[in-house]
Amino acid sequence: MIACDERNPRARELRDALAEHLPEGLSGEEVVVVIGGDGYLLRTVHTLGTDRTYLGLNAGHMGFLLNDAVDMATIAERLRKKQWRTHTFPLLHASITRTDGTVVEDAAVNDVYLERASGQTARLSIAIGDDVVVDSLVADGVIFATALGSTAYNFSAGGMACHPELPILTVTPICPHHPRLHPFALPATARARVTVLRGEHRPVRAVVDGRDVDNVAHVDIDYNGAEVRIAYFAGHDFTARMVRKILRP
Repeated sequence: MIACDERNPRARELRDALAEHLPEGLSGEEVVVVIGGDGYLLRTVHTLGTDRTYLGLNAGHMGFLLNDAVDMATIAERLRKKQWRTHTFPLLHASITRTDGTVVEDAAVNDVYLERASGQTARLSIAIGDDVVVDSLVADGVIFATALGSTAYNFSAGGMACHPELPILTVTPICPHHPRLHPFALPATARARVTVLRGEHRPVRAVVDGRDVDNVAHVDIDYNGAEVRIAYFAGHDFTARMVRKILRP
């Protein structure tokens, strides 16, 4: 199966080129080839579910989650010969309780974050397990990211860029005003709760891999065992890719 971002001219061009070199198509349902950018891969995983393996071809800007797409003849041959390796990554689970009491359950490949939904800064209480990290954080929000997603919004906001295979949960405040809470990392066994304070005057939304939920009261975030399978061609090196695309672009 091939999923192509039809809004992206480069993606359509790569799809057509792949079809020329692979006229017989893909055999079986072993892998979903996703042609687009990182965001399109996240949307495709959300739409199709986690019972599939995804192999991305970069037609976007960064493409950290994807394979580079330069020589489509070579890519077609690698697909034909199934020359890829599948990596399994944990999904962040978010249980979002809204101010009306309704609960939204969602999962993220990259990140879950809370952000102010008005001109007012957010006021948030953050607890890890039974320990309160900060009882009232005045900030634009806070990001919880997987190791795989740490190089996205988390890194742009001043958080650590982590090797994708590390079993960690990163936490990065967004423009903290008081206190000056610094980014930190937790083991994958950690469970976080963020409670919105004075939400009627300082509304907050939650965003899960780009999907937003308004009027948040509190959010519980952890790894609950769900995973996603993403495939990369032979020779893919996460460390080299992180250095080349993130640390020294």
